[in-house]
Amino acid sequence: MKRFFQFLFIAVVVLFIFGFLAGIGGIITILNPPEERLAKDSILELELDGIIANSKENKAFLEQLRKYRKDAHIKGVLVRISSPGGVVGPSQELYDELRRTSSEYKKPVVAYCSSVAASGAFYAAMGADKFVTEPGCLMGSIGVIMEFVNLEKLYDWAKIQRYSITTGRYKDAGAEYKPLSNDARMLFQEMLNDVLGQFKAAIVEGRKLEPDLVASYADGRIFSGSQGVKLGFADQVGSWDDARKMLGEMTGLGKDPKVFKGRRKPSFMEFLEEASDARLFGRMAESFLREELNAKPLYLMPGAIRF
Repeated sequence: MKRFFQFLFIAVVVLFIFGFLAGIGGIITILNPPEERLAKDSILELELDGIIANSKENKAFLEQLRKYRKDAHIKGVLVRISSPGGVVGPSQELYDELRRTSSEYKKPVVAYCSSVAASGAFYAAMGADKFVTEPGCLMGSIGVIMEFVNLEKLYDWAKIQRYSITTGRYKDAGAEYKPLSNDARMLFQEMLNDVLGQFKAAIVEGRKLEPDLVASYADGRIFSGSQGVKLGFADQVGSWDDARKMLGEMTGLGKDPKVFKGRRKPSFMEFLEEASDARLFGRMAESFLREELNAKPLYLMPGAIRF
């Protein structure tokens, strides 16, 4: 009987050790998943989703684009867009990298949208060789917006006085503790006009349209996908599969090309974030996003985020 209990104890310990090692192995696999290898010529599918900012998602998109466009098995890139736009600089970076993928790496790029491709996301789509859209997709919103908040009266109510020491008359322009002066307003307006000119130039170059036509629609208006095709801002009304077939023909892979979805290895902190309370993290992310967008020139469709 004693030998039996000794054997049982050893068996339990062994099973525990194997279970512990299996658990550790599972965590390592989650944190460092095996990378899918490309063994066949394919097109790369990437998703441009949500507000465009200096965010984890935006960086992941660019990381995958820069990585996989160097792979000889990737023959083209299909970008699925669902975004109301965002910060000017990151939107321009997406546009530049998509154009570079086509011009320098000689890999065609097709953009596809089923829901929203507005403002900064529309800007990014101009870097693609072709643009396929669902007829009811919302696109356009060609313009720039910069929002400020004036808390002067709130500070007065709370008996708080704020001061600043600056090295120039415009250094505290747009500060929340005082009204925006006419001079500062004119300064910001000139900057926004310049950034709008960059937006229009990207559309003229990307879509091969007349500058006057682009200027006539660069007033922030939204139009549908079918209207966008008629105006020349998009190439074709169609589905994701239509976009896939179009890219397949452009790359020489035929009408049924294999689609490869790149996968980025998450960092340990990202793993912890996903394991945390999603609602709490969502509220924190939304608060951070509001701070990220405040007092910055934006290619953003109004109403895209609640303040």
